[in-house]
Amino acid sequence: MSIPKSVTKAHATGNDFIAYLDSDGRFEPTADEVRQLCDRHFGIGADGLLRLTKPQYVADLSEAQVAACDDGDAEWFMDYRNADGSLAEMCGNGTRAIALFAQRCGVASTQVGEPFRLGTRTGVKTLRPLGDVAPYGRDVFRVDMGSWRRGDLDAFTVTIPGTPGAARGTFVDMGNPHVVCVIEDAMSTLPRVEDLDLVTKPEVSPVLESDQNAEFVRVDEIDAAAGAGEATMRVNERGCGETLSCGTGLCATAITLRAKTGVDHWDITVRGGTVRVDVTDETVALTGSATLVADVTLI
Repeated sequence: MSIPKSVTKAHATGNDFIAYLDSDGRFEPTADEVRQLCDRHFGIGADGLLRLTKPQYVADLSEAQVAACDDGDAEWFMDYRNADGSLAEMCGNGTRAIALFAQRCGVASTQVGEPFRLGTRTGVKTLRPLGDVAPYGRDVFRVDMGSWRRGDLDAFTVTIPGTPGAARGTFVDMGNPHVVCVIEDAMSTLPRVEDLDLVTKPEVSPVLESDQNAEFVRVDEIDAAAGAGEATMRVNERGCGETLSCGTGLCATAITLRAKTGVDHWDITVRGGTVRVDVTDETVALTGSATLVADVTLI
């Protein structure tokens, strides 16, 4: 097996991962190994695998991507794989989980506000530990998720096989593709957020070549004077199915809600907890907790 015998189970608002340190590039996983470990019945069980390594040890990176990590002062890289073994461009919740894991490994500072620069397939992300912050939980990190791109509002039609109704969706590129549906409004005939069956993969029209993550969101409250809002979201992730949280999906949701309401700051509740998303014209930041659950010795 090309995975070390000792790994760590972690999660960030319920989006759970298997993490390990590979400081010298000896442990690049195969797709089969990722699938086996992430299987919830025959393995440890997780939404994905996080390999904390150096950029030069990631086989699929180009020379330009490695150089960008060097230019961005990112010594460490998050090599993320979905539970089905496929490579993933980015995982917002994964950055928080791997930052906490990096602290434990002694390669990231635990000092509040001290930046940790992490290479990803979508560029260098800067994380800052904030400590314990209500209502977001313990070991909270703020992640500068970088730039974003949004398509036309409500340009897609989204259905869920076996579920009556449809919703309009908005495309958001967070380095990985998302289609965000605001439901429980006049443009949606889908059931309530809580009643959706997201075991079945949603269908999006027109079809995206890259496939997509699909988010379903309800606006719960808006304080226009404060420029803040609250919402509830569920998500079906490509390569995983429904997860309890999706960091890039939370960002895509806030970007879509901002376009519809003009509100920049959102507390969004997912099945795994509550996070904060702050959107500007050019960037988006994600704030939420991370947890290390257990160390596991593979047999």
